[in-house]
Amino acid sequence: MAKAYVKFETPKDVADKAFQAVEMARDTGRIRKGVNEATKIIERGEAKLVVIAEDVDPEEVVMHLPLICGEKGAPFVYVPSKNELGKAAGLTVPCAAIAIEKPGNASEAINEIVKKIPVGVKKASVEAPVEKTEAPAEGGEEKKKKAKKPRAPKKEAPAEEKKE
Repeated sequence: MAKAYVKFETPKDVADKAFQAVEMARDTGRIRKGVNEATKIIERGEAKLVVIAEDVDPEEVVMHLPLICGEKGAPFVYVPSKNELGKAAGLTVPCAAIAIEKPGNASEAINEIVKKIPVGVKKASVEAPVEKTEAPAEGGEEKKKKAKKPRAPKKEAPAEEKKE
């Protein structure tokens, strides 16, 4: 039974290539292990490839990753096993998601994977990073100033009279 977050079926050769890319990036580049770390890198726009395991339970743990990858233009691919993904990342425990931040020697493998991903999914590659652009502010809108709380007046201590 396919999980709700799996948007496309990944061929076995692409999944194997993804495991190899994770291993190469682990040795010569930088990877981020785990869903939380992957989410951070994707949101910063620094993810070159995101690898998501298909056998994650509960699936809500990784359900948001394809959505934010689509928003940020980060390519992603599914692999069948979180156990194998953990081993490829050099862990002794399963791992639900990996983000490749700096590919190192894996850039060629990542580009091959990106070419095989369905057209609606790939929006970025290692060679052409996605530029961040901000929408211009609409005319007439001013920044809201933070209202300051009025301060209570300072109470002066009564002056003591000097005894002579």
